[in-house]
Amino acid sequence: MKNPIAVVTGGAGFIGSLLVDHLIQDDYSVVVVDDFSSGRHENLLEAEKSGGNLFRLEEQDICSLSVTELIAGLKPDVIFHLAAQADVRQSVEDPIFDAEVNILGTLRVLEGARLGGARKVVAAASGGTLYGEPDPSCLPLQESLLPNPLSPYGVSKATMIYYLSIYQYLHGLDCSALALSNVYGPRQDPHGEAGVVAIFADLLLSGEACKIYGTGDQTRDFVFVNDVVDAFLRASKSGGLGLINIGTGIETSVNELYKKMSTITNSSLDPIYEKSRVGELERSSLDPTLAKAKLNWIPNTSLLDGLSSTIGWFEQN
Repeated sequence: MKNPIAVVTGGAGFIGSLLVDHLIQDDYSVVVVDDFSSGRHENLLEAEKSGGNLFRLEEQDICSLSVTELIAGLKPDVIFHLAAQADVRQSVEDPIFDAEVNILGTLRVLEGARLGGARKVVAAASGGTLYGEPDPSCLPLQESLLPNPLSPYGVSKATMIYYLSIYQYLHGLDCSALALSNVYGPRQDPHGEAGVVAIFADLLLSGEACKIYGTGDQTRDFVFVNDVVDAFLRASKSGGLGLINIGTGIETSVNELYKKMSTITNSSLDPIYEKSRVGELERSSLDPTLAKAKLNWIPNTSLLDGLSSTIGWFEQN
C-alpha cells in the first residue's frame, strides 16, 4: 500500500518544517513547496535525514502555474497551505505583491488540489489580523465575529478564507482554515517579520537590550508551535470544519513576557521603551472552544514550558 501524499507549501518555514517532521513520522510521503524567500534550508535537514524516499523538495513560487501542475500531478491526499507573504508592514507598502502571494498563490494551490482530486486542504490564517480591533468585551475572540481586517495582509488572508469556502461549495473540496494566534517556538527566525518571542530570545542570549514598543501593556495570545502542528494534523483528518481559532484564550502582556524570558535567561537588562508602532493591536486573544469541540484540541504547553523550550533551542542553535 502506497503512503498517502501530503503537500506542504511554505514547508521550509518555522511552522511548516515542524509539520513536515511530524508527517514523515506518521508515514506520509511529503512534498515541500517553498521558494525560500523566508524559509530556510536548515529547517529541512531533519526531514531530509529521516524521510529518505518519503521526502521531496520542490523549490517553486506558489504564484506560478507550475505549482498548480505539480500538485495536480501528485494527486495528494492532503495539502497544508502555509506559504504566505506574512509581513503586515510590507503589505501596506506593497499591497499588490501581498495580494499576488496570498490570493493568487492560494488559487494556484486550490486549482492544483481540485485537479488532483485532493481529499483535504488545511490553510493557515491569521487570527490577529482577521478580526481587527474589536471591542475588548469580545475577548477572547470567537469565530462568529465578522472579519474586520485593518491591513492589506488581513484583507488578503480573509479573501483566502472566502476562496476556501467557495471551492468547497462549487467543487466539493473539503477546506479548513486555522486562524492562528501568536505562534512561537523552536526554528522561528528572529530576523525580518519575526515574533516577539524569537526576537527577545535572540537578544537576551546575546546580552543585548530588547526594545518594547509603547507601554508594553499590549497583550497577545502566545501559542506554542508544537500545539499548532497538532492542530493542523487533527484538522487534516476531520471534515466540514470551516474556520477554527487556534490559540490559548489567554492574554499575556509584552511586559509579562519580557519578565518571564529575562528570568529564564538570567538577564538583568532592562528593556528599552520606544514609541508605539502605528496600527499595533492593544489586546488580542483567540477563544479555542470550537477547536476543542471539533478537533478535540487544546493547547497543552504552558507559556513557561514553551518559553523554556524555545530559549533552550536558541541556545543550541
